[in-house]
Amino acid sequence: MCGVMMFGKRGKLSQKFIGPYVILDRVGEVGYRLDLPPSLYRVHNDFHVSQVRKYVSDPSHVLEVENIELDEALTYAEVPKEIFDCKVRKTRNGETVLLKVLWSNHNVEEATLEPEEAMRERYPNLFEQLVMVGSMVNAF
Repeated sequence: MCGVMMFGKRGKLSQKFIGPYVILDRVGEVGYRLDLPPSLYRVHNDFHVSQVRKYVSDPSHVLEVENIELDEALTYAEVPKEIFDCKVRKTRNGETVLLKVLWSNHNVEEATLEPEEAMRERYPNLFEQLVMVGSMVNAF
């Protein structure tokens, strides 16, 4: 099976297991029908028992769902929660201060680098809170 395309990857890097998925029902003596997502529409959803592995529960797999307030157009406004890092990017024409901003409804891994001037213009109240902290003021 060395050159066969399986679940989007070819060769040695192809995944052996792609779960977890819910078992819908048992088919015959040794088969199971799985509830696969629409992205795997090309894969037949009946599997032999040898290809199904038992799921071992892990507390880190549990995702916390946050309620997001949506408006009539089914959109929501992104608001910065905090600034937790800053760096200066030097270019030929000068220097640009970039702030690492944590946005509402996002994790720390999804924080973005934003120009300081644009953030000061759009969200001045965020910088007033930094003045109160005092330790971060010298960084800006």
